[in-house]
Amino acid sequence: MFSKVLIANRGEIALRIIRTCHELGIATVAVYSTADELALHVRFATEAVCIGPPDSKRSYLHIPAIMAAAELTNADAIHPGYGFLAENAEFAQICTDHGITFLGPSARIINLMGNKAQARKTMIAAGVPVIPGSKDVVPNVQEAIGIAEGLGYPVMVKASAGGGGRGLRQVDTPEQLPNLFAQASNEAQSAFGNGDLYLEKYVREPRHIEVQILGNADGKAVALGERECTIQRRHQKLLEESPSPIVDDKLRKQLCQAAVLAAEHVGYVGAGTVEFLMDADRKFYFMEMNTRIQVEHPVTELVYGLDLVKLQIGVHAGVPVPGWVRKARLRGHAIECRINAEDPAHDFRPGPGLISSFHIPGGMGVRVDTAVYAGYQVQPYYDSMIAKLIVHGPNRDEAINRMQRALEEFVIEGIPTTIPFQQQVLAHPDFRRGEFTTAFLETFEYQPAMENA
Repeated sequence: MFSKVLIANRGEIALRIIRTCHELGIATVAVYSTADELALHVRFATEAVCIGPPDSKRSYLHIPAIMAAAELTNADAIHPGYGFLAENAEFAQICTDHGITFLGPSARIINLMGNKAQARKTMIAAGVPVIPGSKDVVPNVQEAIGIAEGLGYPVMVKASAGGGGRGLRQVDTPEQLPNLFAQASNEAQSAFGNGDLYLEKYVREPRHIEVQILGNADGKAVALGERECTIQRRHQKLLEESPSPIVDDKLRKQLCQAAVLAAEHVGYVGAGTVEFLMDADRKFYFMEMNTRIQVEHPVTELVYGLDLVKLQIGVHAGVPVPGWVRKARLRGHAIECRINAEDPAHDFRPGPGLISSFHIPGGMGVRVDTAVYAGYQVQPYYDSMIAKLIVHGPNRDEAINRMQRALEEFVIEGIPTTIPFQQQVLAHPDFRRGEFTTAFLETFEYQPAMENA
């Protein structure tokens, strides 16, 4: 086992990793920007090193500063969390070259699965179902027109190096394709330094279903059920749950088998997620593989009764996934709400500022992952998520009721949050029935008056 782990991240995920490391008897190193000097991950880590100014490019994304902190503190492993450098193949390789264990997959796998067009080809070779589309990147709009005619409209133009909805366009008619193809390529080039695009057939009324995987160094992988991640705004997840309300035991087995097949085909090691789109007929198609721990991993932890970060660290230390994990079975239902410092009444405008009052909910089956507190200054430089509220119940209806109760108890004053928005989503009849698609929030009407209800 490792003696000291540096966490190359901030906020709730840094604090969550620190907690597991300390339970394992592993010393921790927090890195922080000058804006995060008073952050909780800095306070509770064994050691802390300032790595730069607030700008992420000069701190949390600055590989030389992070590597210097690791060498200065004699850390023998680095956990990247999610975001920032978590899926950066160069960073993973630099860690390996310096004799420091990167607590994530190898640079080879990050590169392979990070390129969406290449990942698609790899999954076709593995026998995993993929959405009908181009076999490779599409070099120009002329070829795109021909491919789109063969697929039939509508089609999706996607960035090969994309993520988070950038470099993504839905094309409904041939007339739209030239302009939207150029838009997507330019956006992808600006966001990722890579303007390559590929085409896929548009999946109508889709659900976004993902499967948690753990890969051993021996090439074997285990799947830990599915997560329903369909409730999204601009391709950003807002609420996740496990199990999915539309997945039965037979379909779950098929999803898990496909995810294991994908992981074992590439020799995946560590914690990761295989994401699928599911159509109205409940046929599923590979979408992408996330080569890191996910924001929504707690819902899987609650329904399977395990610590994914602990298992992730163990796998990279050469400890095989225990037999009991492979035999774990679903227990009840879990839901996670992402609480963001945003104003839903004004198009989710970011709302950084001073938290004047902060009270987290409690009671049976309630978990809060956060690194903020009363008197904390929410910074404008980073992602707006300030907390994750996760609940567990014996079934979906009771989990929803528990989440509604917990949101009522959650007090955050001084800044706007998405709590009232989440309350209205949970109360919506379609959500209660489990009848929704990724277009759910496009027609959802938020009522700001409920903020003071």
